[in-house]
Amino acid sequence: MVRPNKKKIRRDAAEIIKEAKDVLRIEAEGILGLIDRVDSEFAEAVNWIYESRGRVIVTGIGKSGIVGRKIVATLNSTGTKSLFLHPVEAMHGDLGMVSSDDIVLVLSSSGETEELTAILPTLKDLGTRIICFTGNTESTLGRNSDLTVYAGVEREACPLGLAPTASTTAMLALGDAVCVTLLNRHEFQLEDFRRCHPGGVLGERLRVPIEAIMRTGSSIPKVQENTSVAEAIKEMDAKALGATLVIGDTARLLGIVTDGDLRRGLRKYEHLLEKPVNAIMGKNPKTIQVKDSVADALEIMEEYQITVRAVTGPKDELLGIIHLHDLLGKGYIKFTM
Repeated sequence: MVRPNKKKIRRDAAEIIKEAKDVLRIEAEGILGLIDRVDSEFAEAVNWIYESRGRVIVTGIGKSGIVGRKIVATLNSTGTKSLFLHPVEAMHGDLGMVSSDDIVLVLSSSGETEELTAILPTLKDLGTRIICFTGNTESTLGRNSDLTVYAGVEREACPLGLAPTASTTAMLALGDAVCVTLLNRHEFQLEDFRRCHPGGVLGERLRVPIEAIMRTGSSIPKVQENTSVAEAIKEMDAKALGATLVIGDTARLLGIVTDGDLRRGLRKYEHLLEKPVNAIMGKNPKTIQVKDSVADALEIMEEYQITVRAVTGPKDELLGIIHLHDLLGKGYIKFTM
């Protein structure tokens, strides 16, 4: 709090910028310092959560409690059931929500927070496994937890060393590390994320039908099957999608020529530019229907590691084309969180 009678003096911009950079540097150092401390205890904590039949109950108070709520939000949105338990409310009845099947994740930089240590005996009586994130592994919390994960930093960004700054940032990053490793263990996919975010921007953009964003008409890179490779390259350059589709006389999709096909053709043919594209095209390219969604397209692109996908009708007629960039922010769909 600023003292009421203290005169406010406008600071020089260079001084403010320097202080801000110092804060960011200290907080970055706090996170980097945890990298070498991630060990088998962390891995076991992730495995316990993954194998648990219950939920992850996260608890903490003050700034750690705020971090805990964020960890809960990320866990829930990425496939791990979780809820936040306020330690004071826990002492007044909310411990009833905890079962022996749950995993309790306790957050405390000092490991001596009274509100947290007070509920440890009851949690142990319930048979609940306790994991703690703390900067003091020899603390009361550290000694009484089933798994203790180090989450300390050398110094806070606060010049007084009092306001939790670097320590809460590091704890938040460690929580993100848990969430992402669990996401990978669950093989959480785009469609799963969509189910968890039905009302948000992400859910909306994943539901958009392909016909709303696909490139059509003269924007489609396409050539006839008897077109020379030289002409096909011109079409690829003109449309700048890194590929061209190959069609028959009835606009039926026959194949696709990508940069990779050109490289392979150069190794195979001495006079590649004079060859027809059907000599090097990839047959049976991955397609999508106009009524399918962005989520459907992204799933296939991720699975097959492709960036371009043709849009076809019921008789394999070419209707459009989509590029990964159209889905990731350079077209109709803007990937902003």
